[in-house]
Amino acid sequence: MQREDLDTLNLPEEPGVYRFQKGKRILYVGKATSLRDRVRSYFAKDIVEARSSAIEAMVVEADTLTWEQTDSVLEALILEANLIKKLEPPYNIASKDNKSFNYLVITQEKFPRVLVVRGRDLFTNWKDGNIKHLFGPFPQGLALRDAMKLVRRIFPYRDDKCTPCVDQKRARLSLAHCRPCFNRQIGMCPGVCTGETDAREYAGTIHNIVLLFSGKKGALIKELQKEMRAAASAEHFEAAGIARRQIAALTHIRDVSLIKSESRFATGGSVRANSARIEAYDVAHTAGTETVGVMVAIEDSQPLKSAYRKFKIRGFTNNDPGALTEVLSRRFLHPEWPYPRIIVVDGHTAQMNAARKILANAGIQIPIVGVVKNERHQPERLVGDAKIIADHERDILLANNEAHRFAIEYHRKRLRVR
Repeated sequence: MQREDLDTLNLPEEPGVYRFQKGKRILYVGKATSLRDRVRSYFAKDIVEARSSAIEAMVVEADTLTWEQTDSVLEALILEANLIKKLEPPYNIASKDNKSFNYLVITQEKFPRVLVVRGRDLFTNWKDGNIKHLFGPFPQGLALRDAMKLVRRIFPYRDDKCTPCVDQKRARLSLAHCRPCFNRQIGMCPGVCTGETDAREYAGTIHNIVLLFSGKKGALIKELQKEMRAAASAEHFEAAGIARRQIAALTHIRDVSLIKSESRFATGGSVRANSARIEAYDVAHTAGTETVGVMVAIEDSQPLKSAYRKFKIRGFTNNDPGALTEVLSRRFLHPEWPYPRIIVVDGHTAQMNAARKILANAGIQIPIVGVVKNERHQPERLVGDAKIIADHERDILLANNEAHRFAIEYHRKRLRVR
């Protein structure tokens, strides 16, 4: 495939899974926070440096690209793993042997554990009889671990740190003496360690996790809706409330943590900064409606409009620092975009802290300048390194003004097409 082929694809900005193909043969499967941006990165001039020579060869060999949009990055992660397992694309398998991948293991026990296991450990130390369900391979172990933190908030489960309370009759031990594990104390374990949940109830949790990782979120939501109605009819309002919260969480997954974990793999910790480039970011919305973010770039004191980028915010609405977190996380999924000398954010402490966290996660050091506005939304002062501000004040203000203009323009366009 050639870069010109992208013009015919009309790729969306939404998360999903893409497949490079030669005819009907699948060469490579990948997941994306933004299908459009991720696929475009394969046609960058420095693809060998950013990825590998093998990936460059794969792009040249491919003659077709297909994709499937998902509702969240979590679902893209799950779909990617299921497709790699089913199709065994050669360029996925060649990049790592099976022992280097990560797997989700659900054990064969009365109270199954849910564990992330390295392939090397799985194939060496585990027996088939000890495994009830196995999902994977997942190419990125850190992304899988971040995903499980998200899943565990919805469906609390047992791991290696949770030991079931000794049977009360057999040990003559009051449940009041069973010690809760740490995850139980923070609500991430259902209370297997304290005897608060029985095997039948816990089996329902495991069933829900299995449905989710089998790519059957729609079926899972329907089952939870049925459970919620049944519980409400029986006046079991606490159970109905739990099911309702689980449905809401699955329907509105906020997986910014997965976007951040993906950014850590994209950067590789290397910074190719352009000493003349300043990037500015801004967020726009109307009381949380149609929240958008933008990136603009200034080079040699002139707007570089070919580098402007728009981001439709998925994880946050009426939360400017959160939206900025998502924008910067997605920006640093693109090491093929030159890194700036300075990053400019619209705001002070909250916005600057959000930017610092993203840069720290990505292993990048770039100075951040905050533009503090007055009640008329005009720049009042600049916050950051005094020397950098003194040397680049005019360009910083230009970048901030361009970001504000571009964000408002994009937001108004989104409102018109609603």
